[in-house]
Amino acid sequence: MVHDGEQVSAEIEGIVDIAEKPVVARRATAEGWLTLRPASIQAILDGSVKKGDVREASTIAALQAVKETPRLIPHCHPVPVASCTVRWVVEQHRLGCVVEVGAHYRTGIEMEALAGVAAGLLCAYDMLKSLEKDENGQYPVARIDGLRVLSKLKASS
Repeated sequence: MVHDGEQVSAEIEGIVDIAEKPVVARRATAEGWLTLRPASIQAILDGSVKKGDVREASTIAALQAVKETPRLIPHCHPVPVASCTVRWVVEQHRLGCVVEVGAHYRTGIEMEALAGVAAGLLCAYDMLKSLEKDENGQYPVARIDGLRVLSKLKASS
């Protein structure tokens, strides 16, 4: 790195050293929402989406993302995930995704839960694009938001 004509060195801790931390039970739950047109919500409920069962396919995407989080987020440790549940909530104008991840490890797993929610909602968005597109080819209603950690639990060591 060069700053004001001088060579400057910077060291960035790539992955935090957790070797001395105890292995304990951990759990994290995250949620997010996909706002949709009423017709898209109805198509999900009726099972009439051309690309298939939105909740089933999006659950698979969420599970894959949970397991692959360290490949997506460079500073995350590879965590041996012990459990993962994906729950879908259908409301009048939106689809909610809640992912709960469990592990026995040295570091938290909230990034895995967040990655699962994000991937699940992105998969749903992709599957519903044809229903969400307006006459100009835009998506004025479809919106992913509310991505957050609902809870993070760490057992005593």
